[in-house]
Amino acid sequence: MTILEQSGAAPQAAAGLIKETTTQSFVKDVIEESKIQPVLIDFWAPWCGPCRTLTPIIEKAVTAAKGKVKLVKMNIDEYPEIPGQMGIQSIPAVIAFVNGQPADGFMGAVPESQVTAFIDKLTAGMPGAEPTAAELLQEAEAILAEGDPATAASIYGEIIAADAASVLALAGLARCYVETGALEQARQTLELVPAAQREDAAVKAVQAKIDLIDQASALGPVTELEQKVAADPLDHQARFDLAIALNAANKRDEAISHLLEIFKRDRKWDDDGARKQLIQFFEAWGPTDEATLDGRKRLSTILFS
Repeated sequence: MTILEQSGAAPQAAAGLIKETTTQSFVKDVIEESKIQPVLIDFWAPWCGPCRTLTPIIEKAVTAAKGKVKLVKMNIDEYPEIPGQMGIQSIPAVIAFVNGQPADGFMGAVPESQVTAFIDKLTAGMPGAEPTAAELLQEAEAILAEGDPATAASIYGEIIAADAASVLALAGLARCYVETGALEQARQTLELVPAAQREDAAVKAVQAKIDLIDQASALGPVTELEQKVAADPLDHQARFDLAIALNAANKRDEAISHLLEIFKRDRKWDDDGARKQLIQFFEAWGPTDEATLDGRKRLSTILFS
């Protein structure tokens, strides 16, 4: 059974994190509660279209924060006194209370990423609560970089259990599968990414890794390809195949050198195939990888020489 199969459906909103308030209960629900943990007060009204857009977004983000913050909603039509005292003139309006005082806020139906960033900023460094999705993603990324794909996969699986459409978690889990050689599971994981987000850089990077492994598997041993290139330095196809095989063997600098050699000798070979293959390498390795940075620099030197 894969991690995805173990994870199950996304949990319902945690009990007690989200509630409605009134003028009479505002002090208890917001002021007093914010002395224990941050509280978001969402001012809304039934006739407000943007409020209906924001409500599920902010509820999802608060639930994902797993106890670091609470959400209290106030219908300004039924209870106009508090928003009037606070100078709320348009809705939706969300005000964060910390230690009994307003600390931050935002207006309008902002996107989910902005709501999540707002909560992350508000709760940064808080002890004793569950880590946020962003913190879990950072932890999983660091663990995967240290060479422990199994542990990283379990963390990505935890994120996916709470948010089945998390593109970064799905891409991260697919990377873990690639690292362990489970390519079919990696492909199945990428298929869970919503179609509209298939062009996300993290998704494309994993897909590029899979494509490169597939390419390399169809080639002969590195030593045979090296012999072919040594016998005929103008055999661009053999050199191209050698670059792919070297990359599969994690010899990135050598792979770059061979593709650049083709590019220098014949830029138009195979419809600019050498440069396109380099770009695929960079995509698979990631923009901050040392080999990517070095390869882009070397390619630019040739392009503009």
